[in-house]
Amino acid sequence: MPFVTLLLALSALLVIIFASVFFYFIGVYIRALLSGARVALWSLVGMKLRRVPPSMIVDARIRLTKAGIDIATDPLEAHYLAGGDVLNVVQALIAADKADIKLSFQRAAAIDLAGRDVLEAVRTSVYPKVIDCPDQTKSQSLDAVARDGIRLLVKVRVTVRMNIDKVVGGATEETVIARVGQGIVSAIGSCPTYKDVLKSPELVSRKVLESGLDAQTAFEIVSIDIADISVAGIANVANVGALLETERAEADKKMRQAEAEGRRATAIAAEQEMRARVQEMQAKVVEAQAEVPKALAQALREGKLGVMDYFRMQNVIADTSMRESIAGGDPHPQQQPKT
Repeated sequence: MPFVTLLLALSALLVIIFASVFFYFIGVYIRALLSGARVALWSLVGMKLRRVPPSMIVDARIRLTKAGIDIATDPLEAHYLAGGDVLNVVQALIAADKADIKLSFQRAAAIDLAGRDVLEAVRTSVYPKVIDCPDQTKSQSLDAVARDGIRLLVKVRVTVRMNIDKVVGGATEETVIARVGQGIVSAIGSCPTYKDVLKSPELVSRKVLESGLDAQTAFEIVSIDIADISVAGIANVANVGALLETERAEADKKMRQAEAEGRRATAIAAEQEMRARVQEMQAKVVEAQAEVPKALAQALREGKLGVMDYFRMQNVIADTSMRESIAGGDPHPQQQPKT
């Protein structure tokens, strides 16, 4: 009698367990069947044996079917067993289909298994994302120097769109930030003066945008906008540009003064040289005048000059001296010595 009771109890327990399992699978099966995403009953049992949640796989298939996407349960099971997020991949496929973005299940699963958020990637493809350059958690602004030596502090906002085809293997957001920062610094460094950057910052952003910084990255750069740009200060000086302009003007002033002093010294030296030459010429004149009496005496001795000629010459000299004195000339002309 006790054996029969035990046997009945075991039988009742098995019936209860079988009924519970049966109604569990029947419920999932009927839910899939009524949703138009039919799944075989034995497939549900196989999922359970493979430790795959049948309810989750069925819910994922129902969502895909209602969205007009036909994917069998085997790829969903395989992705779950590989450690992927099945529901996230399904949501990404539905979002991509509604946005008319070509995305296959295999690529979506690969993106998910690569550690990327495939749903976020699809959303970024639809709604471009704005990132700050540099990263505000690491630095407040980019430090760039123009060719005239003026330091500029720049903040850039980069609008990017996810490139689904390059999410796997493509560089991340940090690479885009680093490349844009390098491009901004290089573009400002090629500008002749900081005034050109302040006047037309869009030229810098356009130059950086045209350099193809999004190559081999998971993003496509839509636009690069300079949000803020200012001249870096030094100590208590806020306007370094004005300070450098003042110092440059002072240096130019000193240079011009040195050049003027050099020209003045050259003029003084030339003047002294002219005076020395005048003295030299005057000495030669005196020397020549000293030879005149000798020549007259020689002419008188040789009879080439008569006494009356000599006196007439003296009269002419005296008359000339008088005329010069009356005209305001030298009142004491040099007299020729008499022989």
